[in-house]
Amino acid sequence: MDSETNQLVILTGPNMAGKSTYLRQIGLITVLAQMGSWVPAESATIGIVDRLFTRVGASDSTNRSLVLLDEIGRGTATFDGLAIAWAVSEHIHEGGAKPLTVFATHYHELTELEAILPRVKNYSIEVKEYGDEIVFLKRVKEGPSDRSYGIHVGRLAGLPDRVVRRAKEILANLEAGEWSADQVPTLATGELAPKAAQGPSAQISLIAAEAKPDPLVEALSELDLDAMTPREAQTWLYHWRKRILPRGSQD
Repeated sequence: MDSETNQLVILTGPNMAGKSTYLRQIGLITVLAQMGSWVPAESATIGIVDRLFTRVGASDSTNRSLVLLDEIGRGTATFDGLAIAWAVSEHIHEGGAKPLTVFATHYHELTELEAILPRVKNYSIEVKEYGDEIVFLKRVKEGPSDRSYGIHVGRLAGLPDRVVRRAKEILANLEAGEWSADQVPTLATGELAPKAAQGPSAQISLIAAEAKPDPLVEALSELDLDAMTPREAQTWLYHWRKRILPRGSQD
């Protein structure tokens, strides 16, 4: 991790996969390194850390601080919690200081921050799927978890099959429309959003602009194919090829 390109890690993975354990491991190893102790690794390069914060914001942190966040936003309504987690992540990234931060979360939507904020990186706890079963590999890899696996974990906990199937349907409905027409995460837009998150258009119109009809489509729709001779059809095709293709590519 560094303050220029890899400041804020969004760590995703299912329940019981080891996210919280990974955070504690980072904190303990960092403290051990600061006091000159051995650390459990074949080799390690650990910079100076002046303070270690857990489950806090970054208003009093410095460039050399280490911030470990575990499930910020949980314990309240889902949308409220996700909104808080997203805003805290932006604040850490956009604030004056650039503390190194690892944020373990079940809010898979936060992985979209990597697409719009330059110093955010996604990591995840590896999971292996075997049909409807999952195995926790206890390894961390670069890149986001492809999903939260919450329904899989619910199945392991004994949810009835009908409930599991219905939960999958509802999840698919919720995940549809997660990105705006400008290919910006819908959670990222707004007047207070960082400039990097606003995308080509800072505000998305609620009324889609009326698409201009394609002249070729209009011409096709007006054709009376049954009344055309083969020669007329060929002439029509030559005419539209000449209009559509650039010069030099029609031979």
